[in-house]
Amino acid sequence: MKYYTTKEAAELLGVTKRYITKLCTSKAISGAEKKGSRWMIPESFIAKKSKRNVSTRVFNTTGICNPAEHYMVDLTQRLLEVRKLVDEGKYFMINRARQFGKTTTLHALAEYLSQDYLVISMDFQMQMSDAKFRNENSFSLAFARAFENSYRITESGRSQEYQAAFKEFTKERQEAGEQFELVELFQALSNLCAAVPKKIVLMIDEVDSATNNQVFLDFLAQLRGYYINRSRFATFQSVILAGVCDIRNLKRKMRPEEEHKDNSPWNIAADFDIDMSFSVEQINGMLLDYASEHDSAIDTNMIAREIYDYTSGYPYLVSRLCQLLDEMYTAGMHDSWTHAGILEAVRKLVRESNSLFEDMAKKVKDYPDLGTMLRDILFCGKGIPFNLGTELVSIGAMFGFLKDEDGQVAIANRIFEIWFYNLFIAQDAIDSKTYDAGQQLKGQFVTESGLDVEKILKKFVEHFTESFGNSTDAFVEENGRKLFMLYIRPLINGIGNYYIEARTRSMGRTDLIIDYLGKQYIIEMKIWHGNEYNTRGEEQLLGYLNDYHLERGYMLSFNFNKNKKPGVQEIHFKDHTLVEAVV
Repeated sequence: MKYYTTKEAAELLGVTKRYITKLCTSKAISGAEKKGSRWMIPESFIAKKSKRNVSTRVFNTTGICNPAEHYMVDLTQRLLEVRKLVDEGKYFMINRARQFGKTTTLHALAEYLSQDYLVISMDFQMQMSDAKFRNENSFSLAFARAFENSYRITESGRSQEYQAAFKEFTKERQEAGEQFELVELFQALSNLCAAVPKKIVLMIDEVDSATNNQVFLDFLAQLRGYYINRSRFATFQSVILAGVCDIRNLKRKMRPEEEHKDNSPWNIAADFDIDMSFSVEQINGMLLDYASEHDSAIDTNMIAREIYDYTSGYPYLVSRLCQLLDEMYTAGMHDSWTHAGILEAVRKLVRESNSLFEDMAKKVKDYPDLGTMLRDILFCGKGIPFNLGTELVSIGAMFGFLKDEDGQVAIANRIFEIWFYNLFIAQDAIDSKTYDAGQQLKGQFVTESGLDVEKILKKFVEHFTESFGNSTDAFVEENGRKLFMLYIRPLINGIGNYYIEARTRSMGRTDLIIDYLGKQYIIEMKIWHGNEYNTRGEEQLLGYLNDYHLERGYMLSFNFNKNKKPGVQEIHFKDHTLVEAVV
């Protein structure tokens, strides 16, 4: 059969050399061979691809990603880092938020390790029902059968030299019958590990399915026991568990409140601190593939940076934004891959119902104290030290809602921030006269050129003075920002978005960024702390206007001074105009 170099194959198919190389390294090209440092591509692959449009790949947000079918970031570096842990014989847990690429990583890792290890890849959600956890015997039998099925489909497991060990394992299970419990299961697994030529790596996805089952804790204890005694008993080279919850949090849920303990059976696990979010460079590489296949002149660097700014590299959010942009492009909006296109994609994303957002809403409902903390951060600018020893912070980080930003708790990404604002404001709007006031006046605030923010501020000052003019300082400090966002929500809803500029969130000042029909408006909201402080705020706002290439900015000050003069005024500078409102 004739073979082509990656460069030749790329030219024949009209794609990038990098794309062909990615397919080779992920074993997506059947028959590809590596000679020295070069990949050689079989003619059969060229012929197959030539028969159909090579641009049939899509951005994927459901299930496992495959480089032959989907646009993907390059996982090579991540796989190398995980491989190092496996080679060192580490047991570890990949606990990341929902739709963070855990399953895709495990799938790619199984392929990546298969030359040197016998990789048994299991899925508790698919292979182990709740009924299987009722006692040791039912769990052990179900686990053994699932293990056998996963063993049987591996390339090594199908070979003759592995069959004898496999049959012996099955025989032990069958002969033990009702006596086949965890001790017998691990004895059989140890015998199998000793009998097969390759070391075994066990990967279990969706271990969250084991929540509230004591038998799973006992299973972990057996894994720990064999790990500690690996010099005496054959056992797995590495065990990788994957799920949203870490094992300590699983344990916390399994035990009554008065029985909480910190000595988890998984205390032998190594830390897994590999970054699984997508970097700007990784996003850019994926977009270069897309642009090459579509022969499109996309400024991939700019788009990658903007997508990252909204998502902080959260895999699902990155892929979903790209998916929406591609849908817009396919529908004939050929300028979709632009700044304006991204604003439109963000608007669509935060308004849609998807499994990730549905799960987020459920988590906030299940953990009301977490919801209160999120509200404090978003509406009050409350500073909370980031410490995973604090239970609420730990839970919020585990769900992917929170991150460490210079030692302080922050919302994980701008998309989540917008979505949480929308959620909480929608909840508060039900009985809010401030929301109703904005709803009644929203037709006055929209002009042919966009939003009349000065008029919005004037009307809000009137509404606030009339409704809350006699409120205490504490009330205003806790609710002022939220009241303004309630007021503007009706006119933003369905057309634009707003979010807080992360660099300015503090107890003192908050810059609200409004995206509306492709335009941006910056409104600084702050608590008045005197003229000198106000002057510094003006200077900082001018700096941000330069960053956003805007000539006009807005300030909303909540002033507790009894001699204050509520109202709106314009202040003119050399290159900028500030509209200041005081309530």
